[in-house]
Amino acid sequence: QVQLVESGGGLVQPGGSLRLSCTASRSIFSIASMAWYRQAPGKQRESVAYITISSSTDYRDSVKGRFTISRDNAKNTMYLQMNSLKPEDTAVYYCNTYSPIRYNWGQGTQVTVSS
Repeated sequence: QVQLVESGGGLVQPGGSLRLSCTASRSIFSIASMAWYRQAPGKQRESVAYITISSSTDYRDSVKGRFTISRDNAKNTMYLQMNSLKPEDTAVYYCNTYSPIRYNWGQGTQVTVSS
């Protein structure tokens, strides 16, 4: 079973930036479309951005122009660069395959945007 480990979260002021990382225990990024998800308190988990095998990307409307998804297949790592963060971006962020979900969820990484 593949293990996914997210990192890079933290507390940041509105307008700040963070870069999240997702590392897989096996080489999967070159064979599966991957995505970042987030879950805010009391809300359902939602997809934030995805990247296909051919490196096409797409984002939910609320993060377009602010977030950038990328991956490094050689390092088995995927990234989410988050700029111009807003309080509504506060959530636990997770990575996994994109539609369908194939692996167990990791522990996620907490992102808190607050002044």
